[in-house]
Amino acid sequence: MMTYVVNSIWVLSVILSFFTLMTGISIRVYAEPQVPCYFIFGDSLVDNGNNMALPTLAKALTLPYGIDFPRGPTGRFTNGRTVVDVVSQLLGFEDFIPPHATTRGTDLLKGVNYGSSASGIRDDIGQEFGRVNGLDRQLDNHQGTVLQVVSILGNRDRAAKHLGQCLYSVGMGSNDYLGYMNPQRRSQYAPEQYADTLMHQYSKQLRTLYSYGARKVAIMGVGPVGYSPFAISECSRRSGWSCVEMLNNAVQLFNARVKGLVDDFNKNLPGARFTFLNAYHILDGVWRSSSSYGFRVTSTSCCERVRDHSQYACMPLQTPCRNRTHYTFFDAFHPTEAMNLIIGRKYYSAESPLDAYPVDIRGLVQL
Repeated sequence: MMTYVVNSIWVLSVILSFFTLMTGISIRVYAEPQVPCYFIFGDSLVDNGNNMALPTLAKALTLPYGIDFPRGPTGRFTNGRTVVDVVSQLLGFEDFIPPHATTRGTDLLKGVNYGSSASGIRDDIGQEFGRVNGLDRQLDNHQGTVLQVVSILGNRDRAAKHLGQCLYSVGMGSNDYLGYMNPQRRSQYAPEQYADTLMHQYSKQLRTLYSYGARKVAIMGVGPVGYSPFAISECSRRSGWSCVEMLNNAVQLFNARVKGLVDDFNKNLPGARFTFLNAYHILDGVWRSSSSYGFRVTSTSCCERVRDHSQYACMPLQTPCRNRTHYTFFDAFHPTEAMNLIIGRKYYSAESPLDAYPVDIRGLVQL
């Protein structure tokens, strides 16, 4: 009887989570999340407020950012939820994973979001905006969190057991490839060389995360950044569509190496359970079949953009497009909430074998 009740609660939780995602209605389901904690690393695709505390221009301070988010502008570079917000809801968390910058004490045990807008795998990415937390600095912040978890739980063994049950997601590389549009950088590195250079650093960073106790790690691949309104606009002033294809082809070289790294880690790191979430396949599929997903505008942004400091961000306090569910991009770089809902659902529960390798997030947390 008890098993039946527990299973019924779990089924109800999943049904209500999907209802919440589709309708935007806030529903609280008082059941345990599928993992005890969720730690998030990444750039502006996941940043939910960390850059607000940094001396940088790369921050979403005002409306129209957050126009469809219950708390208004929070630092999220979209109109509503980010992809990791969607994932956290599907995992059954009562609230979104909070930013590292504002989280203290026992709240750390449920996980934090280290994401920093404009950051990258390379330390030099995003520095033109001021200080941003690249992946190396995010890992330094996580090391501090791990030490606090040890202190809270009383010893390293308890901390290791707790952290080993958590979900970790890492989504880096988009800004590294937007930086590859710089002719000077392309003259320094052929596409294969650039992918190898990034992978050399990325593999060390992910090994560091493993050394801090991470075992269930979802690596979000780089999407087809050539389709972003920013890249399309920049490419139109250069070599047109061949520029878009160059950028997307370069990204695929990197993603192939990440997928190979997942195999290597799972084979050679004891207890490792890494998986690759194929953002490129998912977003390319939506872009090519946009009308079937309800999108009508794919190459321009929902908001009017200001080009100060090459941010191509939304103009502060201006009114964005009315039908935001018809747009794939909110500003020149970042997806709308409607797009994030599609990505997050496929990350959590793959609809195609190409969406995730070797498992989706739902499968990963069950390992």
